[in-house]
Amino acid sequence: MIVTTATIVPIQPETATGVAKDLLDQVQKGLGLVPNMTKVMANSPALLKGYLALSAAVGSGSLPAAVRERLAISTAQLNGCEYCLSAHTYIGSNIAKVDAVELDAARRAESSDPHVAALLRLSNAIAENAGDVGDDAIGVARAAGVTDTEIGEVVANLALNILTNYFNVLANVENDWPVVGL
Repeated sequence: MIVTTATIVPIQPETATGVAKDLLDQVQKGLGLVPNMTKVMANSPALLKGYLALSAAVGSGSLPAAVRERLAISTAQLNGCEYCLSAHTYIGSNIAKVDAVELDAARRAESSDPHVAALLRLSNAIAENAGDVGDDAIGVARAAGVTDTEIGEVVANLALNILTNYFNVLANVENDWPVVGL
């Protein structure tokens, strides 16, 4: 068994000071817990502040939580981030109330709902092609009812998900969610 250690050491809320403490307190107040990812992000208050702000912004958009969680799962699978795959599978099931079949399908950018499937496929196409998806991909999404507002929000969610995926993989953040293997 290969044991990996964190690349960046987590800051524990009880020993945090200054801006890092304020941000970790904000996470605790909002979630009722402080996930390991945010403890590690607290090493860079600018990173944690940016993550929290972008997370709040996409959370206030038009895409419902159930869709956002599936977008996060699809991106985590694409980027090989077991931490995010585990976190968003748990949140998708227990908070957004997405059924297990849909959560598993999201790993392949699929859904029984054609509109959600179009959002997932568009998100993956954007990620796989650095945004250069062409008119065909946009046309297919629009044919499934995807709006310009949703296209913009897919990009915002993708940016948030890539941020957390890359950070968690880079930092070897210890998974504190029920593990969902890649």
